[in-house]
Amino acid sequence: MIIRNENVFLLQTKNSSYFLQVLPSGHVEHIHYGKSILSGGQYEELLKGDKEDSKIVLQMAKAMEIKHRHEGGNMIVYSTEHYPLCLEVMPLEMSSFGKGDIREPLIEVSHADGSLTSDFLFDSAEIFDEISALDTLPSSYDDGQELKFESGALDKASQLVLTLKDKEYGLRLELIYKVYPECDTITRTSVLYNDSQEKVVVDRLLSNQLDFQKVGLKLTSFHGRWADEMNMSDSICKAGKVVNEEISAGESGSRSNPFTMVSDPNATEEAGDVYGLNLIYSGNHYSALSANGTFLSRFVSGIQPTGFSWTLDAGEKFEAPEAVMTFSDKGFHGMSTKMHDFVRKHIVRGVWRDKERPILINNWEATYFDFDEGKLLRIAKDAAKAGIELFVLDDGWFGKRNDDKAGLGDWTVNTKKLPDGLKGLADKINGLGMSFGLWVEPEMVNEDSDLFRAHPEWAVRIPNRPHSLGRNQMILDFTRKDVQDYIIDAMSKVFSSANISYIKWDMNRVFSDTFSRELPAERMKEFTHRYYLGLYRVMGELTRKFPEILFEGCSSGGNRFDLGILSYFPQIWGSDDTDAVCRMDIQRGYSYGYPVNSYGAHVSACPNHQTLHTVPLETRFSVAAFGCFGYELNLSELSDEQKKQIADQVAFYKEWRKVFQFGDFYRLDKYRFMAVSKDKSLAVALIFQKECRPNNDYVALRTMGLDPDKVYRIANRQVKINIKAFGSLINTMAPIHVKQNGIIHVMIDKFYKMQSEKEEITTTGGVANSCGVRLGPDYGGTGYGEDTRMFRTDDTRLYVIAEVQE
Repeated sequence: MIIRNENVFLLQTKNSSYFLQVLPSGHVEHIHYGKSILSGGQYEELLKGDKEDSKIVLQMAKAMEIKHRHEGGNMIVYSTEHYPLCLEVMPLEMSSFGKGDIREPLIEVSHADGSLTSDFLFDSAEIFDEISALDTLPSSYDDGQELKFESGALDKASQLVLTLKDKEYGLRLELIYKVYPECDTITRTSVLYNDSQEKVVVDRLLSNQLDFQKVGLKLTSFHGRWADEMNMSDSICKAGKVVNEEISAGESGSRSNPFTMVSDPNATEEAGDVYGLNLIYSGNHYSALSANGTFLSRFVSGIQPTGFSWTLDAGEKFEAPEAVMTFSDKGFHGMSTKMHDFVRKHIVRGVWRDKERPILINNWEATYFDFDEGKLLRIAKDAAKAGIELFVLDDGWFGKRNDDKAGLGDWTVNTKKLPDGLKGLADKINGLGMSFGLWVEPEMVNEDSDLFRAHPEWAVRIPNRPHSLGRNQMILDFTRKDVQDYIIDAMSKVFSSANISYIKWDMNRVFSDTFSRELPAERMKEFTHRYYLGLYRVMGELTRKFPEILFEGCSSGGNRFDLGILSYFPQIWGSDDTDAVCRMDIQRGYSYGYPVNSYGAHVSACPNHQTLHTVPLETRFSVAAFGCFGYELNLSELSDEQKKQIADQVAFYKEWRKVFQFGDFYRLDKYRFMAVSKDKSLAVALIFQKECRPNNDYVALRTMGLDPDKVYRIANRQVKINIKAFGSLINTMAPIHVKQNGIIHVMIDKFYKMQSEKEEITTTGGVANSCGVRLGPDYGGTGYGEDTRMFRTDDTRLYVIAEVQE
């Protein structure tokens, strides 16, 4: 709901309020964003549209506005007409250089006369009942969901457009706000129009500016590197500036993900004010939290200004990416749930948005480049027997692609590996009862490729200068329409050449030596943004042309994990690191801002190919189940026992898939996860044993999200235990001496498996949420019984929770 009374505006969601007003000077004051300033009754009355009721908005504005009465020391007074207005002490909706607000600006413009001063003042406002999309960039959309009150009142998505003008220079700035009441989310962006007769240079146009009337807030950001993404970092900003940015990598990046949180320093998972903030963009990004001497904080986010500028000719416009904001006073979990709901319903789109994702097997870590059709089919046959639903052929199927030094750009089948082509292999996979998927890397080219030899000018590099490579490859110049058209045509031929149900779209290097032969020198700082305009066009065309294909984004794992990609591809590969222990941290990091069914997670071989770490197969499964689930190992080389384990895992996951993929996600603690169905009738919880300690009889499962008034049955997932795991302890029970790992030991293990402990507890959701349920004892060296839990370092347990129906 958006309410206007005179020049006061209230953007209202179910549990939050965003409040602003136009000052007499024409500046737009930011009054409040956070906990709802309306009671439920007031909200419903305002929905009826009674103008008398909306007077309360004016009253609230007067109570909450900054009481600025005096010129402050060496501050700049905006004008004699509006004395003593000093912009430095005002919370504002947008800020620029030159008129006294010396904090982080939303916009920087170099005018034709050399001036850097801008003065955007309110001109008009429009409220729309329908959401509009940006012309050049992906943006959120309204899927028709409504917020319903018990009285029958309804609220739905709406849009506010504030128009500000710099009359001295003929520039017009639109601040666009979208309100999604049912998921407590508001988005905003900035669009600059050049209504003058001269060109200007846009040095900065950010998407979001959010001012707070206090300092000492905490900025949480997520950092890392290849195979170690989404490490959480907290910084308290009492003064100065804390920055989260990707400067020149050319992608949103594993080094710094664009998702951030601003919170009260004492906020917890379940309590405290938390703001979730993100950007619908895949290029270099910038966000910062700053605090000044007048006890105000400011958060800004948008396109990275370093290395960026945009020449705006007369009559043109420039659109900044859309920024996303959500707020909860119920801590980090409260914020995450709202952000997850928003991403699922207003970012992800297409036929796969609400569909359960298939269980896949990918051949990469099983074969790398060394495969032929026979080797692939052996893996596929075992996968089909285990109940796996999708076989994915990874890198190496095209051109002269036997390593990473050649072939990229030549999207024709290597018939030495696949004599019957993609169609022949896909038909055989389909014949096993599985769907077929394929890996591509369309944005890249190897120097050793027919494409590069035919079109060297299509590669991103500076002419007549040395070029820095990444993974032996160069980037194709997606700022060029001829390159975009070529990729659309080449990929269309590949995607239609066989019955392809899934595409993994990879991008395996960051940018270097950025240069386009199509751009004049004075526009070269536009390169990266123009690249993404081109990429979004390509992805948009292909996803519209092939709507039934499930696309998964990938960029060396999670190096381009952002809402821009999720606007086209329903899921993204979370990390090239498949080590289950590492993945606990990585997936926990993603969970703050992204839903579980947006990141891919696979069970791989041990020792792990990234860390050489060995953990039990059940642990690998338990962790990967909290993601878009699959396998990445050579099934044909596993033992019969391991194949049975995988078949059991697949059957279990299918039974609980909807809860894993679409349930509300809870971080019980650092090494415990939980997913709860929307109706709170079903749940799955994970406990991970980071370090085993003896005589631990005090383990409890304290849940979150269960209905306190419902009765639930809580049971562990039982698995078979390998007798060899007890080592020489077998001799405490065996009638004869058994040599550890000897022939007799191996034979006993082959024909006899122990059953894990059986937990079965019935209790109310209130007890499970508040106190937790006490679990059976861990093995402690003095005895083992049917209720004893064998729970070693790196072991996990899954607990299924179901409402007891009367």
